[in-house]
Amino acid sequence: MKNTPSKGVVGQAVPRIDARDKVTGAAKYPGDLARPGMLHMKILFAGRAHARVVSIDTSAAEALPGVVAVYTAKDVPVNEYGLQKKDQPVLCGPGSAPAPNGVAGDVVRFEGDQVAAIVAETEAIAAQGRDLIRVEYEDLPAVFDPLEAMQPGAPLVHPELGDSNVCVRYKVRKGDVEAALAQADVVVESTYRTPAQEHAYLQPEAGIAYLDEQGRVTVECAGQWTHADRAGIAHALGLPEEQVRVIYPAIGGAFGGREDLSVQIVLALAAMKLKRPVKIVWSRQESIIGHGKRHPTVIKARWGASRQGKLLAAEIEIVGDAGAYMYTTNKVLGNTTVTCTGPYFIPHVKVDTYGVYTNNVPSAAFRGFGAPQAMWVAEMQMSKLAEKLGLDPVEFRHRNALRPGDTLGVGTPPPGRVSIVECIEAAAQRFAWATGEPGPRTVNGQQSTVRGKGFAAGFKNVGFSFGYQENSWAKVELHGDGEIEQVVVWHAGADVGQGAHTVMAQMAAEAVGVPFERVTMITSDTATMGNPGSASASRMTFMAGNAIRGAAALALEKWKNEDRPAIAEYTYLAPKTQPFDPETGKSVPNFSYAYVAQAVEVEVDTETGEVRLLRVVSADDVGRAINPALVEGQIEGGVVQAQGYALMEDLKIRNGHIGADQLSTYLIPTALDVPDKVESVILEVTEDEGPFGARGLGELPFLPLAPAVAAAVHDATGVWFDEFPLTPERVLRGLGKI
Repeated sequence: MKNTPSKGVVGQAVPRIDARDKVTGAAKYPGDLARPGMLHMKILFAGRAHARVVSIDTSAAEALPGVVAVYTAKDVPVNEYGLQKKDQPVLCGPGSAPAPNGVAGDVVRFEGDQVAAIVAETEAIAAQGRDLIRVEYEDLPAVFDPLEAMQPGAPLVHPELGDSNVCVRYKVRKGDVEAALAQADVVVESTYRTPAQEHAYLQPEAGIAYLDEQGRVTVECAGQWTHADRAGIAHALGLPEEQVRVIYPAIGGAFGGREDLSVQIVLALAAMKLKRPVKIVWSRQESIIGHGKRHPTVIKARWGASRQGKLLAAEIEIVGDAGAYMYTTNKVLGNTTVTCTGPYFIPHVKVDTYGVYTNNVPSAAFRGFGAPQAMWVAEMQMSKLAEKLGLDPVEFRHRNALRPGDTLGVGTPPPGRVSIVECIEAAAQRFAWATGEPGPRTVNGQQSTVRGKGFAAGFKNVGFSFGYQENSWAKVELHGDGEIEQVVVWHAGADVGQGAHTVMAQMAAEAVGVPFERVTMITSDTATMGNPGSASASRMTFMAGNAIRGAAALALEKWKNEDRPAIAEYTYLAPKTQPFDPETGKSVPNFSYAYVAQAVEVEVDTETGEVRLLRVVSADDVGRAINPALVEGQIEGGVVQAQGYALMEDLKIRNGHIGADQLSTYLIPTALDVPDKVESVILEVTEDEGPFGARGLGELPFLPLAPAVAAAVHDATGVWFDEFPLTPERVLRGLGKI
């Protein structure tokens, strides 16, 4: 779709439409919901990594006064679910019908697998009843390291699915890597590790289910894709999708962690059987144990460059820990495969990617969706190569940055306008990189405290990939007599806190040509709306905006013909993409990309090992800033979340058990930890296919921060760290102090 001239609403920092309700407490989150006659649910988790459930005795729980029902695997009509592959039982235990996908329903594969759901008149009784359930387990051999899980003879997490734990395999072959590396003047070879990360959204998993006035099983719960949630619930319950309804209330954060189902199916099951409303609210501990995490990876990289400072070749092996179930591992590691060469032109590329089942917590979507792991490797390699070549790290990146016509590792040019050069230049200029002092430098005369600066860049797809036909539906109504007095927009896309519904209203006002105040949003209900696609992949502004513009154009035609109220629906179809060629990886995997560069300054206390992030400049190309205030908020939030990933957050997973299962032990940045300065440089290199030129933003500011911080720590101390988070203990060990 071609862009139309701006009428003034797009580009303005209008207040969020949900701001007043959220700051006054009027907004209803899932945990706030209640209905007459409501019951309460608790879940019994497995608490062990790999075991067969031999028997479940629920008699004592069922005899407890106030307990209404206890559900186990035998009560689930179709005991399987999963967003990409239905390889997870809804409830683990004996007695369920054989799953269509062949997955054994009586085996638990990680400590957060659900074994029973208990429903009672009060939450306290449900918790008491849960503790009365007796389960007999037969422990099975377990595997926790993905490298060990790949070896012949390793315990199989899913023996019913094959004789290997490798569940994802991709290859990229571009040019002749071995010959190019042999000709390189400088070669850097390293093995990198990236950690799991907890989403730590403020609102834990919660929801309510009931039968609506038409008898549909209705679930009000936080998620990221209403229609995908509905499909998963309907499949497990053995119901047609039209008999299931999903509604999203206010959502207290997601970051990818709500793409996969958690409490929805068991809530719907209970409501369907009892014909009464049923509510659940997970504790923080249950939330941390029970939902997926960012993929941990082990990545080997060997890159070569010429003495003139040009990249020649990159050889990369990626091993991603899928955990116990697929979730979105195939898509996440696909994205890692595309982005692992960074936003640079490399003539010769070889990539081997493996996703591996283990008995750890499942790995899931998380802001950046495989690109942060890729950027850690690519940018560390770039910084090390620059050092070996004696080149400024910004200059080295500038020389090799993708330019129009350059091909990615997958052998094809990125579609749309490539703006990484502009991002690099903007970040370096705002930071005053060229005039800054080199590290290490003492601070206030204290020899133990040194400062350093670091630089990194990144890129990531906008929208779904690898051959999926991206789509998004919207409906627009125009009401009034002589003039358009009200615009009603129907769109099911989730606002997970990023302000998506406000941006949608702005784009609708712009498309129709009315003031922002005349737009009313009706959102997130599968009963009255078509499929919006997910609030993920930095896609919602891009996809919803094009759908709303399409519906608005059709409605305006009806309005001109005096068909009033003028109502029109439209489904936007994005440009087509391609899956990897299985042997070479050659493809056009995405229809749009967005670009970012960051410069940072850190302070390192060499006596305590503490790293303080002092200043961050983040230059993000958003194509068009529909709402600059929201863009700035996303940049600041993304930077701080990435700060936690880089410096603080450690789940302490040992033998499949999460040791840091509370926010008192899993440390995330607070207001006292954030950088002194986060400077947002908003670039607007318009995307022709995007609505009003917009790209996507949500994931960009997260991508390069960890390698930028590591480069700054190296600048300050002279030590490279190939693994993070850079906790005081890890830093002191790297400095040889412990």
